[in-house]
Order: sequence, then C-alpha cells, then structure tokens
Amino acid sequence: MASFLMWAEAHETWLWWAGSLSVAVFLGSLVVIPWVIVRMPADYFSSARRERVLREAGRRSAWRWAVLVAKNLGGGLLMVAGLAMLVLPGQGLLTLLMGFLLLDFPGKYRMERWLVQRTPLRRIIDRCRVRAGREPLRISRAERRAV
Repeated sequence: MASFLMWAEAHETWLWWAGSLSVAVFLGSLVVIPWVIVRMPADYFSSARRERVLREAGRRSAWRWAVLVAKNLGGGLLMVAGLAMLVLPGQGLLTLLMGFLLLDFPGKYRMERWLVQRTPLRRIIDRCRVRAGREPLRISRAERRAV
C-alpha cells in the first residue's frame, strides 16, 4: 500500500490528467450517445437501407476514405484509453464501448442489430427517440429472425 501511495505521489500530474480525461469522456458520452440515437434513421437496421449503403460504399471518394481512417483511429484510441481506464480512474467499459462502436470491422452491423433487438435496450432507444419527436426504430420480423 505504501509503495502505491509513493507511486501515486510521483505521478500525481499524470493521474490528474487521466482522471480529467475520464470525466470528459463520461460527460461527452452523456451528450453524444443520445444525440446519435436520435439522429439515426428509423430504417437504419432495415435490409433495404443496408443494401443501398453497401452499394454506395463501393464508390468511396478520397473524403470518405479520410473520414473512415479518422473514425477508426479515434475508435482505436478510445479502445486503448478504455483498456487503461480499467485499471486507472475512469469509465473504462463505457470508453471501450464508444471506441468499439467507432471501429469498422466485418460483422459489426450484424452485431449492432442483434444488440438493438434485445428488449431492454430497444425500449430505452425507442423511448429516447420518441421523447425527441422521432419515430422508433423499424426492424421487420423477418429481419429479426435473420440475425
């Protein structure tokens, strides 16, 4: 215990920065997550929209590639910060989740759709959307079974 206290005193500035970053990420998540949920199109998880998005993805411009690279770098940084926050002061799991959602990888869409179909999470998302004057997410029964 004494060695930990000595280490903490020696790294006090670093710990303050890490704690401040943790608070900033937490407060940012309280704003960003509802903002993203409300602005998500109601048909985001429909197969017709997914096919259209995949067709357009084949015609990526330099700007889209730059955004994709920046988004993945940001997601990677949040993942590293989240891992560090698991042992340091901070919202490690929330930061890991935010980083994970920013990353692009095969199977991510299918996993997101599976998560959103869980009843407790779906209720929270739909309640947030209705409160903001948006329609609930639309996922047909056939698409639900396909997951």
